[in-house]
Amino acid sequence: MVGLLGVVTLALLGMLAAGAAVPGGALAREIAGRIVCAAALADGCGDEPLLIATYGDEIGRLLRRHAPTLAFEQGSRALPVDWRRCRLTECGDGPEAGNVHRSDQRLPVTAFVHVVDCRAEAREESEAARFDCSGPRAGFLYLQYWLYYANSTTGQIPVVGPLDQHDDDWESVQLRIGPDGRVQQRASSHHGYNYERSAFNAGSDAGLEVVREVSEDVGLREERGWGAETGLVEVSGGSHAGNVGHDPGSRFIPGRRLHLVPLEPIAAHSHSTFAVVPPWLKEVWRNPEATGTE
Repeated sequence: MVGLLGVVTLALLGMLAAGAAVPGGALAREIAGRIVCAAALADGCGDEPLLIATYGDEIGRLLRRHAPTLAFEQGSRALPVDWRRCRLTECGDGPEAGNVHRSDQRLPVTAFVHVVDCRAEAREESEAARFDCSGPRAGFLYLQYWLYYANSTTGQIPVVGPLDQHDDDWESVQLRIGPDGRVQQRASSHHGYNYERSAFNAGSDAGLEVVREVSEDVGLREERGWGAETGLVEVSGGSHAGNVGHDPGSRFIPGRRLHLVPLEPIAAHSHSTFAVVPPWLKEVWRNPEATGTE
């Protein structure tokens, strides 16, 4: 009985994840998730049932296991939230210190996830879906965590104001899992992808491809921003640019408390517009080794 209940429930979650029209979709998702948890078919009663229904058991659990801890710069208040519920700082800001997992208006800190599977058994299907698994991508599994903020502000000049300011901001943390099980990590930072904070990331941050390539060629910067997984990303205040880090600092959210939402089914049906390019229109969505953020 439990087995049959599990099959039916996971089928329902799969339909919801694929964007199928299910009466009372939001309520059905909530009920189905609770049934799965009650039947002990998932480790926790959070978002793992939907992750498993969308990506399968292995990848669903990997997404949950590798969700990075976010360490926010001291004094910052912005949090990544679900843009379908909040696109203003008033609902997206949270406490300035501590273990922060909800905004001041009780919205969960959210990461949208996207997967590109270039492993041998999945490569043909991924390429049929127009993902680039050619060359150095072959054999790797890519997990992308996308973070939405209500706006972005970069730098500040006295009297004049911010150097750059715009509504909406999409940042990302990306993982690359190799055939040998080795996990690497990088984070979006302005116009490129970085590993640890370094002066040699200037070319990437400024979008200067030649400078980035020279830094990599002489060993001053990790290739394409990839380095060993640390499980933590340092988020700059204002711009929300990221660097792979080690110290959670005084304001952080553990990865296990990040609310994870599959982005593929949302992207397939979304008509939302943003002041910046959303994840599903960026090159890195289909080419997980892309070096630019547009």
